[in-house]
Amino acid sequence: MPTPSDSTPIETISTRTCPEPDRSARRDTQSSEPVNARYRPRANRPSIVRHSEDGSAIAPTKAEKRVPIVDIKPQPIRAISPAESTCTRSQSPTLPQSSSSLLSWEFSNVRLLSNHTSSFLRSGSKFVGTQQSDRQVYKVDVEIKHVDMAESYLCGYLRIQGLTEDHPTLTTFFEGEMIGTKHTFQTRNAEWGASDKTDHNHWSRFPAYRPLAKQSKRPDFTYRNFAQREHIFMRWKESFLVPDHRVRTISGASFEGFYYICFNQVEGTVSGVYFHSKSERFQQLELKHVEHRGCAPSVEFR
Repeated sequence: MPTPSDSTPIETISTRTCPEPDRSARRDTQSSEPVNARYRPRANRPSIVRHSEDGSAIAPTKAEKRVPIVDIKPQPIRAISPAESTCTRSQSPTLPQSSSSLLSWEFSNVRLLSNHTSSFLRSGSKFVGTQQSDRQVYKVDVEIKHVDMAESYLCGYLRIQGLTEDHPTLTTFFEGEMIGTKHTFQTRNAEWGASDKTDHNHWSRFPAYRPLAKQSKRPDFTYRNFAQREHIFMRWKESFLVPDHRVRTISGASFEGFYYICFNQVEGTVSGVYFHSKSERFQQLELKHVEHRGCAPSVEFR
């Protein structure tokens, strides 16, 4: 690139497109500085003052008129948009030069990932239907309070109506275990009173289980990727009465048993079979999902 010679007058071409900044405050702050502190030659620029052989200064010619060099402090560099690219100095707060400094804070190790695989089976889901025995049909409502697919766990409330005359509506809190990597088709809890034969007789009432009947009998069988399958098998165990959890027994009713559950993730339906050693066998539970556009758990974008 050609450079101006000593005989070429220096021209200043303004290419500024941004509004001219207010320099009055700058002049006020600089007025208290010494003159030689504000006007001093740059080390990387040639001096235009000439000296004779005896050391005396030679007055500059017309073409060598002294141009005062103002010491302007450099401004921090920031990223600018194409519309601001013609501005020589930023008028807005600056950002750190290094992109790594933008990530200097710590991110939480807790991943805000979705903990359910079906919109039908999540916190807040509601189901309505019936529980049928040989003698009567009862209306049942189920509300899911929490679902954790990673732990193969869920819990909620089960409300049944018309079971006894003294208690027209009974609400119990239940906890569920999903058949998968943590739980098998065999009931391991001896307090529930189910044997291997009991498990087989009740699971076999679900058509979706029949292709797995032979494999599930093996002690080393694991139902993998259960959350990605159309049907999820569970056991729902009622724990206590709501709101008074101290009540353990009710005349004419019992919540000491548990349900064998087959949940259809595609259709949002629940089929169940109730088991209790002292209750009527194979009481059928049939529930359908109630459409509810409520809140969903938080997720993150990174």
